[in-house]
Amino acid sequence: MTEPATPVTDHGGGVWSIPVPIPDNPLGHTLVHLLDTGRGPVLIDTGWDDPASWDTLVAGLAACGTSVTELHGVLVTHHHPDHHGLSGRVREASGAWIAMHPADTRVVRRVRAARPALWLDRLIGKLEAAGAPEDHLGPLRAARESGRDPALPGLRAALPDRAIVPGALLDLPGRRLRAVWTPGHTPGHVCLHLEEDHPAAGRTGHGRLFSGDHLLPTISPHIGLYEDPDAVTVTDPLGDYLDSLERVGALAPAEVLPAHQYAFPDAAARVRQLLAHHEARLAGLRDLLRARALTPWQLAEAMEWNRPWEQIAPGSRNIAVSEAEAHLRRLVTLGRAEPVPGSEPVAYRAV
Repeated sequence: MTEPATPVTDHGGGVWSIPVPIPDNPLGHTLVHLLDTGRGPVLIDTGWDDPASWDTLVAGLAACGTSVTELHGVLVTHHHPDHHGLSGRVREASGAWIAMHPADTRVVRRVRAARPALWLDRLIGKLEAAGAPEDHLGPLRAARESGRDPALPGLRAALPDRAIVPGALLDLPGRRLRAVWTPGHTPGHVCLHLEEDHPAAGRTGHGRLFSGDHLLPTISPHIGLYEDPDAVTVTDPLGDYLDSLERVGALAPAEVLPAHQYAFPDAAARVRQLLAHHEARLAGLRDLLRARALTPWQLAEAMEWNRPWEQIAPGSRNIAVSEAEAHLRRLVTLGRAEPVPGSEPVAYRAV
């Protein structure tokens, strides 16, 4: 039986997208983009490190008229495993260079250097500080005491050998692709602005934007606290994200090519929607804190998600708590909330 063809989209002007599956994830796939250049094809992201994902990427490249061995380079929008996961296999097969923003390269170095069990220790500590109940912490403690290292995604991803410099044109002959630093989803997330006329007639705007996870057509990316145990400064990831949205909206591209869902026009309108969404969410959370002081865990339980809290899996609850913490950090930075002195774990109240 012949395998079905990988559904590749030709966006015109030497740009294609390949939907590479993400195992057991409601997002379904990552849109890996292929950009033709004067030195050979370049990938923007690679997809999850999984045999089926690799096979899909290989088949997709063939459908675009090229192969893994012909790849010249890989531009990684950010370090998450559904974007960076297959970079190691791509480099082994092609010898391609791999570029990433230095802030995310530091994350990759930390993950590769640390014992996987260390990340479990840190997760338990963060959840304890956030006020997680014992029925949530117990299985994590049992896993730690078992002595088995947890399986972490992304351990086979390549260490980047080039830096993406914000504001600079990338060294891609025949193309004008400029890096736009958009921290928030990760500290080193970048969008890539293709400063060329849109190949479709009648399109208004300034080129096309490869937006990674920063700007998606119908969903907002996860914004949590940056995982940097060595950081000496207090970060505000949600503030970073909102500032980055303004920056991208001002570019006014004719089309956005995101890493999930589908391509769409009018980036400025989508930016306005997201800014309004987060302002409304911050106001709603502040109202919750006016009623009573809450720990980050309690705030996450009270927040609106895409399903009731009781139906959210433990791993997804960890992500939800991190998002609650990022919103609390933003409220504190704006002077709209403060920690309650002497509370343990720390609870927050409205100001």
